[in-house]
Amino acid sequence: MDIKSLRLFQHLANTLHFSKTAQAMFVSAPTLTRVVARLEQECGAALFTRNNRSVSLTHAGKSLLAFAESTLNQYALMKQSMKQHEQILSGELSLYCSVTASQSFLPAMLDKLRQQYPLVEIKLDTGDHALSVSKVASSEVDISLAIHTPDFPTQVGFAPVATVPLTLIMPKNMTVERWQDMPWQDLHVVMPSAGPSKRIVHHWFAEQNIRPRVYAQVSGNEAIVSMVALGFGVGFVPSIVLENSAVKNKVRALSVKNIEPYQLGVCYLKERSEEHLIKAMTQLFVS
Repeated sequence: MDIKSLRLFQHLANTLHFSKTAQAMFVSAPTLTRVVARLEQECGAALFTRNNRSVSLTHAGKSLLAFAESTLNQYALMKQSMKQHEQILSGELSLYCSVTASQSFLPAMLDKLRQQYPLVEIKLDTGDHALSVSKVASSEVDISLAIHTPDFPTQVGFAPVATVPLTLIMPKNMTVERWQDMPWQDLHVVMPSAGPSKRIVHHWFAEQNIRPRVYAQVSGNEAIVSMVALGFGVGFVPSIVLENSAVKNKVRALSVKNIEPYQLGVCYLKERSEEHLIKAMTQLFVS
């Protein structure tokens, strides 16, 4: 005797019409008949009296109906209680992200967290985005905001949050309107020395058959914006870095459609993905 069978029986006991119940409960008439026969076998008594004109409940049927209604009500209350328990999550969750992500994406995420799970306490750490994945992989933090890369560790799960385009930036006094018109042979380029940008930017230059004149290789996208603002060359940075830069008014930006964007998301250890707190936070941040 299972919940589905009790629901079918309850519906039939109220309609006293096999065809109507089968249609309403999305089962075939033979399936409904087999369910009733199995219940009658388990109860050891007939549940319905049937003739060519009508269907009615037997005394045993009325007893089972009372049991079914009580059981289904208790089951509904239990599910509601479990749902409320999941919603009233509490505890501490450690989160790591880059400084830029903490300024751009994180505020809206934490606002959603505060509204839905006010008892969850976030322990936030910020720093170099290149450390985001390793901090999760080494269990230093529970979750982090990270950029997905082809060499992403297999033990780390990733749930995408946003697509972030890369933007070509140049000193304010340059008046070029298209990247195709850039005098690459005369320009210096500030290149990333590490992180997701390094692979993407090097790959883009190779695809365009451009051999960049590298002025410097620097760590951190914010440093690229600063060097371009000072007139040391041009470079690629994620759009969110430029939007949050203190010197964004000292550079010009060009949209480049054919360069691979970042995939920003929440990462976590796969072996912990079903933990209530991690699962709830991941679903909340991604939604």
